[in-house]
Amino acid sequence: MILVTGGSGFLGGAVVRRLVARGDTVRSLQRQDSCALRELGVDIVQADLADRDAVIKAAKGCDAVIHVAAKAGVWGAYADYFRANVLGTRNVLEACVANSIRRLVYTSTPSVIHAGGDVEGINESAPLATHFETAYPATKAEAERLIIAANGPELGTVALRPHLIWGPDDPQLTTRILARGKAGRLRLVGKGLKLIDSIYIDNAVDAHLLALDRIAPGAVCAGKAYFITQGEPMPQCDLINGILRAGGLPPCDKSISPQAAYAVGFAMEIIWRLLNRQDEPLMTRFVAKQLSTAHWYDISAAKRDLGYEPKISVAEGLQMLEKSLQF
Repeated sequence: MILVTGGSGFLGGAVVRRLVARGDTVRSLQRQDSCALRELGVDIVQADLADRDAVIKAAKGCDAVIHVAAKAGVWGAYADYFRANVLGTRNVLEACVANSIRRLVYTSTPSVIHAGGDVEGINESAPLATHFETAYPATKAEAERLIIAANGPELGTVALRPHLIWGPDDPQLTTRILARGKAGRLRLVGKGLKLIDSIYIDNAVDAHLLALDRIAPGAVCAGKAYFITQGEPMPQCDLINGILRAGGLPPCDKSISPQAAYAVGFAMEIIWRLLNRQDEPLMTRFVAKQLSTAHWYDISAAKRDLGYEPKISVAEGLQMLEKSLQF
């Protein structure tokens, strides 16, 4: 049996469905129930990752864990991110030890190495960043350290760093681009010419299953982290406008300078704190930096060690997205 954390989420749900389709018995640890997954025969355990005993119990009888669940976002209290991302990961590791589970795949993020500037074609030799402007990458970096450190003769661990996951039913990148495009509130930062890479949801799932099938104590991929992308760096505006086109919207032709975006983000952060607002500001300093810098990675290690090859191109993914949005 495979335990997947976060099966009610975009990536976690896609991983669960693919595991079921190939014949695996799956248990999903998630905070919300899911009738759709229950109908597929998935054993659903509703619990909080911060509940150590519940996590250990959920892992009982499992052979492997794919730890996808996390608190994502660019706004909110550090304590909330720490509870979900760090404490939750500690509990997953304890559950593996308590239940003699020997295989663990962890979903990390390339944000753990972002120091603020352009990231162009780097590989996994790049060190984790030492300063973060928001809680999400800070806590994900700490969790990745725990995962890699836990690798040993009794438990094989591997961390995957998928970048900008998108596709049908995506509640984050795709949904936000389309919503802001419809509202006329979308702006390209620096004209959107910086190169970025992303990953279509099916390719992200492929990478997780490949890692699951290869990880074991002493495996080539054990104790390592891997960047996972399309391997198709492109100007940011091309991906954004491709998503807009898939949603039947015109391309974005408005832009803002990186300096202005950063200033707006800084101002909005101050306003949000003064008003004690819990929702995410439309712009933050972190987002401004992300949108004004290049982000693409060398994925040769994932190809070599995991056998990863992005089967669906960006163009093909956009066609699938368009079809999904027509209904």
